[in-house]
Amino acid sequence: MQDTQTNVIRPLQVSHSGLHNREKEKQDTMNKTPQTNLLYIHSDQHSPYVNGCYGDPLVRTPHLDELAAQGVVFDHTYCPSPICVPSRMSMLSGRHPHENGVWTNNQILDSGIPTLAHAMGAGGYQPVLIGRMHSNGPDQLRGYAERLVGDHGPNQMGGRGVDHGFLSGTAGPGRVSLEKAGHGQSAYQVHDEDVTAATIDFFNRLGVKKRAGQPAEPFSLAVGLMLPHQPFVARRADYEYYYENMFPPRTLEPFGDHLHPHIKAWRSDCGIEAVSEEEIRRARAAYWALVERMDVLIGQILAALRENDLADNTLIVYTSDHGEQVGEHGLWWKQTFYEDSVKVPAILSWPGQLPAGVRSQRVISSLDLNATMLDALDCPALPASRGRSLLPLLRGETTTWDDVAFSELCYDAAGAGGPFPVEGTFQRMIRRGPWKLVYYHGLPSQLFNLEEDPRETRDRATDPACQEVVAELTAEVLNGWNPEDISARLAQWREESKVLAGWGRTVQPPDVCRWDLRPEMDFLDEQQMGD
Repeated sequence: MQDTQTNVIRPLQVSHSGLHNREKEKQDTMNKTPQTNLLYIHSDQHSPYVNGCYGDPLVRTPHLDELAAQGVVFDHTYCPSPICVPSRMSMLSGRHPHENGVWTNNQILDSGIPTLAHAMGAGGYQPVLIGRMHSNGPDQLRGYAERLVGDHGPNQMGGRGVDHGFLSGTAGPGRVSLEKAGHGQSAYQVHDEDVTAATIDFFNRLGVKKRAGQPAEPFSLAVGLMLPHQPFVARRADYEYYYENMFPPRTLEPFGDHLHPHIKAWRSDCGIEAVSEEEIRRARAAYWALVERMDVLIGQILAALRENDLADNTLIVYTSDHGEQVGEHGLWWKQTFYEDSVKVPAILSWPGQLPAGVRSQRVISSLDLNATMLDALDCPALPASRGRSLLPLLRGETTTWDDVAFSELCYDAAGAGGPFPVEGTFQRMIRRGPWKLVYYHGLPSQLFNLEEDPRETRDRATDPACQEVVAELTAEVLNGWNPEDISARLAQWREESKVLAGWGRTVQPPDVCRWDLRPEMDFLDEQQMGD
């Protein structure tokens, strides 16, 4: 395991001679009501449907299940975008992608936009991040006061790329990720083991201070995990159980002309018109195994929290940036608005403050989790945030809630993250009440009634009885969201990015916070089950 201390960012420490009367300040702090702590765990590409507390009959997730039993589980949480960077930058800023200008995995969030971490700092915390953030550009803090363990990619465009060795190509949307699925090792698991070790050390250091009788230090800690993001490769000890017991996707969808034009083109371009039963079994077994391993690591983090007597006044939030199709509807990875891709798990536990063992059927956005954390920590709300605090609803202070959530996916021809068409892809989803409408600019929309058809097998967009619903939801999707404007902004970014990438290739600025992913960390074992 690498030395995580080499991946530390700390802001410049400035001494102010006017700060004195330390003993008085210390006493005042001890007399205050303890501030709420936050443990915010954010995984990567975790479908809520592969989780014991969400009903999966096979996966072993005892720690997330226990957390759910102690808190509130939201069954209908939607990410701002079904792809990594846009979803994460929206989660940080509280704004939709079209409001913060980040639609693709290579765009850079404006550092002048205040984030969740900035608001926590303004509220009196020293927010810390350990692990994954997936922020592009020179700002690798985004408001965090300290960062331990970075991302594996370059901080700057044009910087040194990522070498997955034998598993090159398997982290993106391509058939190779299914062909090279099985047992071995993913570097992302190694990353998360480093993140877990650094997090345990963080809690142990706080515990030492507490046991020494020093004033309690309220913490705001974000933990970013890479699992269970593909490569679909897991260590054999975790993998074998799932390979032997794996079941097929619930919603099988053969390739053909009956598919929505975008979905048909996406499957064709990604080489997944047909996937063999063996590939499906191996990839799904590995994904389930990665979810179990992630749960083990989360269990170790939660144990350290408890063992250092830090749990009682701590709000714990678990969620992910987007889901994973794992073969449902004949699809893999994310990049679509089917429930498996656009929904995320959301579990909140806060002893004595939130009810335990509760499931909520309200429709929420990941942006609402942002607003809820700030509300719970008594930090200032982000002025332009679209998030809504869930606390009044969860505490029974109100029964009013607008069951609506949006998600969007926009790429031009040069966008990274998949084989998108030359003319670009401009899509937006709305979930309102039981209805979900997916708007594809220049193509037919899709409409599903999720109460009647939770697996989205009956597209009602052309149903004469649903035309009023289609018109109303389409108008809501297009309100303030203009595909032509987005296309122009992406075209401008494409030109600007050429300059940034050229600068990066020439100057090769150092990565101030980067986890050292090495090609030998990614491999398949020589003998694969089923070969």
